Amino acid sequence: MKLIYSNENQFLVNNAKNILENHNIEVTLKNEFASGAAGVLAPIDTWVELWIINDSDEERAEMTLAKALKQQGEHDWFCQQCQEQNDASFDSCWQCQNEKAS
Repeated sequence: MKLIYSNENQFLVNNAKNILENHNIEVTLKNEFASGAAGVLAPIDTWVELWIINDSDEERAEMTLAKALKQQGEHDWFCQQCQEQNDASFDSCWQCQNEKAS
């Protein structure tokens, strides 16, 4: 077994799981219920993990997930006012609050 994907957002990990299962790649989840240990464990140790069962599926799983994640819409953008780089999820600049250009 090999770790293929982990994220603090359980919905994203489950989405990745569904994508791989739809491509006939056998996977399992770990740490599904570890969020209750937050504070005792380091936060990253409570993230849900997606593991592939067969090591031979690793390359195919990585390519499948990379392709799926690449298809997710927008890219990072630069603020026209302060030139700061912003994540695609921001509608306004995190540094100067200038709105994203259309």
